[in-house]
Amino acid sequence: MPLTPQLKRALADRIRYYNELGIYDFYRRPESMTPKSAVPAPETFQSESGVHDPVTALRLIREDIGDCTRCKLHKQGRKQIVFGVGDPNADLMFIGEAPGADEDQQGEPFVGRSGQLLTNMIKAMGLSREQVYIANIIKCRPPGNRQPESDECETCSPFLLRQIEAIKPKVLVALGAVAAKTLLAVNEPMSQLRGRWFDFHGHKLAVTYHPAFLLRDPRQKKETWKDLQMVMKDLGLPMPARGVE
Repeated sequence: MPLTPQLKRALADRIRYYNELGIYDFYRRPESMTPKSAVPAPETFQSESGVHDPVTALRLIREDIGDCTRCKLHKQGRKQIVFGVGDPNADLMFIGEAPGADEDQQGEPFVGRSGQLLTNMIKAMGLSREQVYIANIIKCRPPGNRQPESDECETCSPFLLRQIEAIKPKVLVALGAVAAKTLLAVNEPMSQLRGRWFDFHGHKLAVTYHPAFLLRDPRQKKETWKDLQMVMKDLGLPMPARGVE
């Protein structure tokens, strides 16, 4: 493909996009390597470019992921890819850090105890799971539910970015420190990330606690409700009297 001025600008914009997320290292895949055996080159992330139907775009992204072997997690006990679930036309998208055991078993994000609490959080906002979109920074369960490592996030997060581009939500909510710090490329504590808006490439992004943290410290549900009310106000949703239970 000839490197036209338009393509050069598109590549520059895409590289700057990843740089702002803290992703700096790219390499071109050798011709001898199959598409699923290496981290794709930047141009690979353009496969659904020009597709205006989010359902089709998400299908193309899922097909591109395949039975992924791009990082070490495929050798460490994961059962399946946990892609994402919800409304492809959602105005609101929740992003966690990684699948757990229940998610790995069922192939859907947030279906265990944390998922039940997230469902309650969504209901408290006057919505249902079917009206939002839910995904994670990485799509394979880390062994022992450990936190995702930086190389795993760098390898997997471009697929999440493509999901965001396909869905085009009005508001993103990062659930927990790992999701927030990965998306924003910062290392600030949650106390400095919560209660404010961030611009994430044209999408408003808010940060709140991960449901797993709330299960360990239910006292923070009140603070989480404040974060969700900020999101509801921006989306024009009515304010219920009751919060997260």
